[in-house]
Amino acid sequence: MKQTRTVLVAAALTGLSSVASADSLRCTRGIAAEGDTRMSVYYKCGEPLLKDSYCAPVYYTGSTWVVPPAIASAFVPCLLTEDWLYDRGPGNLLATVRFSSGGVQSITYGRTPR
Repeated sequence: MKQTRTVLVAAALTGLSSVASADSLRCTRGIAAEGDTRMSVYYKCGEPLLKDSYCAPVYYTGSTWVVPPAIASAFVPCLLTEDWLYDRGPGNLLATVRFSSGGVQSITYGRTPR
């Protein structure tokens, strides 16, 4: 019985830690979070300081091996990725919002752009 309780508590804490690790960006018109669209982030946070878009490498399913460009260009479209950089003012870290597959993939913070 004690082992079952320990397993249930560990599972609950693991679930809570994954929820707590999701980043968000507080803006003047709301909070931008993972899954938001570009339009939603633009409405909430306004024009970013910088924008960058690039074609991210495509990986074989379930592996860390990159699909060679010759094959990827013929069969697999590139994964268009866009980064928006927000300067949040004095005393705050820069925020980089990464868009992929139609929505916010991640929000990261740092002293310099990544």
